[in-house]
Amino acid sequence: MQVAPKNFVPAPFAYHQEIELQIDNLSNTGLGVGRVDGWVVFVPFTLPGELVRARVFRNEKNCSQADLIGVLKPSPRRKSPECPLFGHCGGCQYQHAEYEAQLGWKTAQVAELLRLQARVDVPVKRAVASPRIYHYRSKITPHFQKPRGEKVGSIGFLKAGSRHEVVDVPHCPIAMEEINGALPPLRRMVRSESARYRRGATLLLRASEGSVITNGRAVATERVGGLTFRFLAGDFFQNNPFILPLFTRYVASQASGGGARYLVDAYCGSGLFALALAGSFERVAGVEVSESSADWARSNALANGVSHVSFLTSSAEAIFAQVDFPPGETAVVIDPPRKGCGGDFLRQLFAFGPERVVYVSCNPATQIRDLSLFREARYRVLEVQPFDLFPQTRHLECVVTLQKEPSAHGQR
Repeated sequence: MQVAPKNFVPAPFAYHQEIELQIDNLSNTGLGVGRVDGWVVFVPFTLPGELVRARVFRNEKNCSQADLIGVLKPSPRRKSPECPLFGHCGGCQYQHAEYEAQLGWKTAQVAELLRLQARVDVPVKRAVASPRIYHYRSKITPHFQKPRGEKVGSIGFLKAGSRHEVVDVPHCPIAMEEINGALPPLRRMVRSESARYRRGATLLLRASEGSVITNGRAVATERVGGLTFRFLAGDFFQNNPFILPLFTRYVASQASGGGARYLVDAYCGSGLFALALAGSFERVAGVEVSESSADWARSNALANGVSHVSFLTSSAEAIFAQVDFPPGETAVVIDPPRKGCGGDFLRQLFAFGPERVVYVSCNPATQIRDLSLFREARYRVLEVQPFDLFPQTRHLECVVTLQKEPSAHGQR
């Protein structure tokens, strides 16, 4: 019998106690949720409706965590994963589930977050499927830990359930084919030059026009619809190019749906939304705190012949200071990092008071957290549409459209 860790809480289950339970739901982190005598237990790589056997490794204040030992009664939605490392590598959570079921669970998780956290009763549209469910990622960043004895060990991604252990990944089925072609020689090169590494490192593989870039300062190219974008390979750009035309068309329709004539892209980066949506508006302003990103956005506008878009570099404290659009005729698109919008940004947004806001997020939990502040600022949720930019994983993009409510005197 294994000795429990020093900080192990011994109730309600003993360390490594084996239990049987029915899985009822999935958490927004992709874990199966079941109960034993009313006590919640999370078990990874399980599906709703399954009877499983699990081994408890942690008891927390309101729940326990357990490892899957075996599936006693499988779900009809269960399938064989494409990747032999699934369940060991932490990159994917849903390869054991049929894709239609993945879309249904992701949709339901957004609805549950809306109901429980934001107390917003708005129907959530079914998640839009990715045209590709494997070989879709245009960028991966495998890494390795500090070499031992001048030898590089595993090169890949974190082990499922671990914050430190790296799983060796020679091939990734959710990465584009050209990336998988470039990965083996890059791994061989790193290992042949292991003496040069004094600490761990993160590698970059970015697909660009049929080739693969491994230098973060090199220029990458991506095409979305009829537009061509150039940006530094190490900078952020959505990494499922196959769904981006659908994604940007939807955001454009939502931003222009209220009759707004002007658009502000408040986290514009290299100009994806500002340029993709420009055809729906008389004038567009992209705002960016990074001067280098704003320069790429200006270059992309020029290269694509889009003349009615301007890109402004602004400090974080004065995002809308240079925007001269009338708020009552303006839509704002926001696509913040995973942590969501900061309080300073939201205060500036609400002070500007645009007619419509389209909030794009790769983290629905922080997005929905922010919706309570939008409600206080008299914005109403019109529509919620998830997009599955990340098949086989727990991640998704969610687009929430908000409309400014009339004031008590009938004015905006």
